Amino acid sequence: MAFSSSGSKGPMADINVTPLVDVMLVLLIIFIVTAPIMTYPIEVALPQRVINPPPQLREPPPPIDLRIDAAGSVYWNNSPVNVNDLQRRMEDEVQRDPTNQPELRIEANSEAQYEVMAKVLAAAKNAQMLKIGFVQ
Repeated sequence: MAFSSSGSKGPMADINVTPLVDVMLVLLIIFIVTAPIMTYPIEVALPQRVINPPPQLREPPPPIDLRIDAAGSVYWNNSPVNVNDLQRRMEDEVQRDPTNQPELRIEANSEAQYEVMAKVLAAAKNAQMLKIGFVQ
């Protein structure tokens, strides 16, 4: 609100509409310029709906329980196995069905050496096992 500079002691009651008119004229010019552009049709290539059959849901194979005890022994589904034979066994499991691999559940004792765990993880990676989980 503006104040009068003359000798009167009250505020000026007139509203300055010049900025409002300026803004409205700019908006009108923008509308006039863009309105003809919006009348031209624009081709939009939308994807078409393709009806595919639903994917076949297969029962996942039973998980592989791999346990490492404090002494560094490795157990494949509760049967002892040599660490050097792990990769071959894992590759056999992957080759059965590469798209539907079993989950490898690793349970390591807190006292187990890291070297054994590193060999197990390296064997799983080299065998291209995709589903690896850790159990406490």
